[in-house]
Amino acid sequence: QVQLAESGGDSVQAGGSLRLSCAVSGTINVACLVWFRQTPGKQREGVAVIDTVQGRPQYADSVMGRFTISQHNTENTLFLYMNSLKPSDTAMYYCAADRRRGFCNSDAWTSYTAKYTSWGRGTQVTVSA
Repeated sequence: QVQLAESGGDSVQAGGSLRLSCAVSGTINVACLVWFRQTPGKQREGVAVIDTVQGRPQYADSVMGRFTISQHNTENTLFLYMNSLKPSDTAMYYCAADRRRGFCNSDAWTSYTAKYTSWGRGTQVTVSA
């Protein structure tokens, strides 16, 4: 069983930056680490994913060029660096993990949103205009 705990969410003004962290424990055979976000009444949206085998990141079009996903293997921590934040980035952000590499080694990675087996409780990001 993998446990995840997010932190770093805050309220910022548009144009600002944040760094989200996700502490990952019980990491045996985790192949995919992903950041999702969700706002009330909307479907969960994939933001960024990293294939831990190849270290290859992928991003949603909405955050491409502004967000960076990275993993610190020694500390078992997943990060999401968020720059040039917009009010549309306001959401609860979750990290998730799964052993099935097929979830993150193709362009269809966002279609596996509901299938990840291990989730954190989320951290709130609020961006004001």
